[in-house]
Amino acid sequence: MAIPARKMLAALTTAVAVSAVSIATPALAANKKAVISQAFQSMLYLPLYVAIDGGFFTKEGLDVTKQTAGSPSAALSAVLSGSADFSLHGPEWTAVAAEKGADVDVIANVVNGAAVWIVTSPDSKFTGIKDVKGQTVVSGQMPTTSTSLFFKLLKENGMSPADVKLSQVPLGSEIGPLVAGQSKVAVMYEPGLDQAVARGMKVVLGFPKLYGEYAFSSISAKRSVDPDVAARFVKGMEQALVFMQNDPTETLAIARREFPSLDPEIVNAAVKRMLNEGVYPKNVDITPKALTVAMDTQISLGNLKQQPNYSTFIVQNYIHQALAAK
Repeated sequence: MAIPARKMLAALTTAVAVSAVSIATPALAANKKAVISQAFQSMLYLPLYVAIDGGFFTKEGLDVTKQTAGSPSAALSAVLSGSADFSLHGPEWTAVAAEKGADVDVIANVVNGAAVWIVTSPDSKFTGIKDVKGQTVVSGQMPTTSTSLFFKLLKENGMSPADVKLSQVPLGSEIGPLVAGQSKVAVMYEPGLDQAVARGMKVVLGFPKLYGEYAFSSISAKRSVDPDVAARFVKGMEQALVFMQNDPTETLAIARREFPSLDPEIVNAAVKRMLNEGVYPKNVDITPKALTVAMDTQISLGNLKQQPNYSTFIVQNYIHQALAAK
C-alpha cells in the first residue's frame, strides 16, 4: 500500500538493517518447506489461500506455512531477516528496499488491478470525479493505497485534497459514516465495498477499470532464495490463478472458509467482482506496464526516486517456468 515517504523509508531502513546481521537460512530439508509472511489476512490475497487450501503447493512437493505479519514492512522484514522465504504485500515496499540496497526482488503476481472503488449514496449525483468537489469524502487513514489513489485521481483532474472535506477513518470502517449519512461519498476496498452495496449504496467509479493493469500486490523474495523452492512456489501460485478463472464456484467456497465471520453473500459478491474486473490476475506474470503504472504512483508520492529496472526487479525465470509448466 502506498505510504508517505518518511514512514516508508524509516520502516525499510530498519528492515534492511536487520537483513545485514541475519544468519543465513539453513538449507531446506528434502521434503521442501517454505514460509510466507503476508502483510494482512486480506480478501485481495485469495490466490495465496487457493494455492494452500486447493493443494497446489502440495502438488509441487512444497509444504507452505502462512504467517500474518500485520503490516507490509513487517512482512518484508521477515524475508530480509531470514525468518520467511517469501512475503506478500505491495511491490512498492520491495522496490524501495531494493533501491536502498536490499537484495530483494519480485517473483510473482498476486493482485493485478488497483482494487479500490468509489461509492456514493443512492441520491448522489456523480457524472465524474469533479462532482465530489466540496463534498465530505470518507476514506481510509493514511498510509493506504485507497486514499493515495484518490489523491492521484484528484490531481489528474486538476484538483487537490483541499477541494474536498476528507474524513479519514480506520480501514474497514469507511461504511459507518456513509450509511449514517455523515458522508455521501466513500473510497473503499473489498469487502467493505459490497457491504455498502448491500446497504443500498452505488458504485460510481472503479480504479481497476480506470487504470487497467496495476501491480498492486506480489510475492517478494531475496535473491539468495532457494531457486528450487521459489520455482515450486511460483508454479503453485500459477496453478491457483488458473484454477480461480476456471472454477469460480470452488474459489468462492475457499474464500468463504477463509473469511468465516463475513456474510457469505458479501464474500461471494466481493470475489466475483474482483474476478470480473481483473483484480485477480490470470497468471503470475507482471507486465512492464503494470509495474510502471504502480511505481509511478510511488514516485509521485516521493517514495521512489525512479522506476525499478524491470528486467532485474521482476524475476522472469520463475515466472517463465511456471507458465511453461501448464
